[in-house]
Amino acid sequence: MSTESKPRRVTVPELRELVEAEPLVLAEFYTRSCPACDAQEPILGGVARELDGVVAMVDPGEDLSALETFGIRSTPGFVRFEEGAQAGTLADGVVAADRLLAFARGDAADAA
Repeated sequence: MSTESKPRRVTVPELRELVEAEPLVLAEFYTRSCPACDAQEPILGGVARELDGVVAMVDPGEDLSALETFGIRSTPGFVRFEEGAQAGTLADGVVAADRLLAFARGDAADAA
């Protein structure tokens, strides 16, 4: 289980630092005007309590090129980082807690 009980809100530069410092990071890319992102937030909080890693919420703000950099085509979109490297991307709209947790843990069979 995670030592953090809720997601961290970070900027893109802070995400880069977090990925370098932590062995497992699940990042949700969201935009402020996205209803699906709002719906995803409580689910993400549950995942943060269960995941043995860090959950971050990233609003790219004015730097929408960050979405392309990380392979996000729509929000909410999720990227899993393991040992400093991007290890997976999931962008299917609102994602149920069990599927998101499986994705965050790297369990491809359960994440599909």
